[in-house]
Amino acid sequence: MSEKKEHETLGPMDPKYGEMADAPGYSHDAVFGEMGEDGPDYRSVGWLGSAVLMMKSQIGIGVLSIPVAFDALGIVPGVICLLAIGGITTWSDYIIGVFKLRHPEVYGIDDVGHLLFGKTGRIVLGAAFCLWWTFVAGSGMLGLSIGLNTVSSHATCTAVWVAIAAIFGFMFGSIQTLGRISWLAWLGLFSILASKLVLIVTIAVGVQDRPASAPHDGVWVSDYKIINSEATFTQAITALTTIVFAYAGTPAFFSIASEMRDPTHYNRALIMCQVVVTAFYLIIGIVMYYFCGSYVASPALGSGGATIKIVSYGFALPGLLASTLLFVHITAKYVFVRILSGTRHLAANTLTHWVVWISCTAGVALIAYIIASAIPVFSDLVSLVGALLGTPMCFQPMAGMWLYDNWHTPGPKSMQWKLMVAWCVFVIVSGTFLMIGGTYGSIITIMESYAKSGGSAAWSCADNS
Repeated sequence: MSEKKEHETLGPMDPKYGEMADAPGYSHDAVFGEMGEDGPDYRSVGWLGSAVLMMKSQIGIGVLSIPVAFDALGIVPGVICLLAIGGITTWSDYIIGVFKLRHPEVYGIDDVGHLLFGKTGRIVLGAAFCLWWTFVAGSGMLGLSIGLNTVSSHATCTAVWVAIAAIFGFMFGSIQTLGRISWLAWLGLFSILASKLVLIVTIAVGVQDRPASAPHDGVWVSDYKIINSEATFTQAITALTTIVFAYAGTPAFFSIASEMRDPTHYNRALIMCQVVVTAFYLIIGIVMYYFCGSYVASPALGSGGATIKIVSYGFALPGLLASTLLFVHITAKYVFVRILSGTRHLAANTLTHWVVWISCTAGVALIAYIIASAIPVFSDLVSLVGALLGTPMCFQPMAGMWLYDNWHTPGPKSMQWKLMVAWCVFVIVSGTFLMIGGTYGSIITIMESYAKSGGSAAWSCADNS
């Protein structure tokens, strides 16, 4: 049964969920407007596909830096911080689902900004959303260039590999709907989980004599730390923002919920996503740091030696490509919807529709390419993006969303209400601290990286693998 016919047999959906089938072959959506047979089906993603898209918006790039974050903090603080940040972002993700059902016209975080702070809020959060996902797309292209350099033994200039990554990100990111992209997300997730992409390295470093970058003379024992009491503020805050980056698929969940066939199934997709993601992060972070200690590589796939590194990146490439194209698509889709909102061109395959859509995906890919080429140090780019844009995308707005819907609750305020207000204040304060402190730490780290002799330079041809 085709997706269009499946919509027809389901019958009319409750208007409060954003879609109602007014007639066969026709539907109206609170975000995409009138959708007919001659246009893309923007409401075609099932809950399982949504879970995979959620997982792919997180697993892929962030996981490659989790062991390095544990090195900065130590195993115990690292696990505690990962669970804490995972808990906060899971709550934020849950609030998105609740808010979307109450406000079906909300498509992105800028709509939240408009409800909370008016026009200024829309502009600020809309700009932050675009910058955030464009930076993340840039980190995906950088990760792809590292993988291509690895499997090809640096067959060409790194700047060329970044450009190739940008071209593929643009081509596949231009697929119109998340429903059609979901199979690529399955492929990317399969390359990481089922094909044991990162686990290949984990097993390798667990059974071999020592990690690739450790000294080759004498007996080697892992120098992992239970608690790293010697960590500086810069190292600690950078590690925290790296973990934030690993969980910061949150703003994409607005777009995913908007294209779900049945948004009431959002929570089951979210639970599946967060359980798998958190378990995977813990396993990879603990095992790899335990066996590699301070010699864990960033990205972590380089920790298993030359041969294992090539094999691992061979499996990794589909997953890294899937992440990159998803980031390009989500950013471009946001701009596309904003440009054509309220017009028939949004949900119809007109010339205007295609010109605007391709222009959006090409523009996002180009800017992401420039970012990836200008900041070619993977761990530094991850921490900077996580600090500057990740926290304000995952912490503060979601607390504001709960307060917006519950602040004027009639009647006497219960203890539960007061505790939730206190929780929201904590989320706002902690998010602001991570944003300011993490940005400072990341900038210092990037400056130190560029100051080192032999460090990577912008648009460099040097091997970044």
